[in-house]
Amino acid sequence: MELPDLMNNMQQLHTRQATLDDAQSIAPLFDAYRQFYEQTPDAALALQFIRERLDKQESVIMLAEDVANNVLGFCQLYPSFCSVEAKPIYVLYDLFVQSRYRRTGAGTALLKAAEHLSRQHGKARMDLTTARTNTGAQSAYESLGWVRDDVFYAYSKVIAIRG
Repeated sequence: MELPDLMNNMQQLHTRQATLDDAQSIAPLFDAYRQFYEQTPDAALALQFIRERLDKQESVIMLAEDVANNVLGFCQLYPSFCSVEAKPIYVLYDLFVQSRYRRTGAGTALLKAAEHLSRQHGKARMDLTTARTNTGAQSAYESLGWVRDDVFYAYSKVIAIRG
């Protein structure tokens, strides 16, 4: 699926859904995304993770590219369900744009592409979380109609995998 080209800051962008053939191009950005969240750099892990998600069709990855098809950023969506609404949803877990391409419209294009894809796939909504300190992203989300949840707390628990 390819969406119409977008023009912003004289940078022509287009978005499309990634395939397994794109794993090599996505992996360095995914590794940088993990480092943004204070994870140790691991290019091999990043490539393996992206390949597995695409190969097993466990996620959908949207790419933002320039006119030369250089990958500027990506977002990764995981299919899930909302039990309360009894409907399918997407969890937009990852959104990353290379620092030199921020403020070019790439992030906005990815969010709009994810919304378009969600609608096409019959999803009731998309959910995401972001760091409280990531105010730039929060502003972008809110400008596109995302609503911050002030009712529910998010919790997580680390589960040690026995090896």
